[in-house]
Amino acid sequence: MKALIFPGQGAQFSGMGKDLYQNDDAKALFEQANEIIGFRISDIMFEGTDEQLRETKVTQPAIFLHSVILSKVLPGGFDADMVAGHSLGEFSALTAAGALTFEDGLKLVIARANAMQKACEINPSTMAAILGLADDVVERICAEIDEVVVAANYNCPGQLVISGSFAGIDKACAALTEAGAKRALKLNVGGAFHSPLMEPAKLELQAAIEHTLISAPKCPIYQNVNPVATLDPVIIKQNLITQLTGAVKWTQTVEQMIKDGADTFVEVGPGNVLQGLVKKVKRDVVTASASLTSA
Repeated sequence: MKALIFPGQGAQFSGMGKDLYQNDDAKALFEQANEIIGFRISDIMFEGTDEQLRETKVTQPAIFLHSVILSKVLPGGFDADMVAGHSLGEFSALTAAGALTFEDGLKLVIARANAMQKACEINPSTMAAILGLADDVVERICAEIDEVVVAANYNCPGQLVISGSFAGIDKACAALTEAGAKRALKLNVGGAFHSPLMEPAKLELQAAIEHTLISAPKCPIYQNVNPVATLDPVIIKQNLITQLTGAVKWTQTVEQMIKDGADTFVEVGPGNVLQGLVKKVKRDVVTASASLTSA
């Protein structure tokens, strides 16, 4: 069974999507996106600098556009038994699978990016990658810190990203290193994503999600906060609302998809980070990148 997986923030690169623009259907979608956003994001994607691509108003829509437009022009059309996306990638997955229209998906991603930026300004904060410790050890130590710090991204066995206040991250990194972590690396991010400090963003995005029509997707989606298969628009909507303050359970998502029959994972969008994470969950599954020449 084939699973399509969609990357999140950090996968962007200068030149992303430029090859897609040669396809007439893709070109039309890029131009539609430029009109919706109000500036030529396609030009920044194709020719912009790394610094421009890191701007909040660009990063998330750019990754969404690369992933969704690619999914719509793949040879043979949409072909998946299940889908999932990492953080931002969940919106790409839902749009590719028909639960969101292209326009609504893009508008929600724009709203999400803006809401997250505001929350970061309200609560200055950060994240750190913890390598080489069991998840339960990281969870226990974070719970003992007298600051806001939580497990945020369960990326693969032995790789868990924590999220919290600057003081909380500093204290947690010291304690986790003492507990035997191979590395406790603070990340160059704008805030404590997927933590309680994103509550202002959650409240703002919730209003946008509640006013957006979400349909049953063409195939089951496995969402970040509750990684089991669902086709129910009510559940999908609630999980989307919870996502900004809830953890990205990517390890658990991949494990469940494999348990449900997935043996091939195709990454749709820029980069190949998710393929590496999938391989660390189960080495013998097949992974690939989607392209215009092969689905």
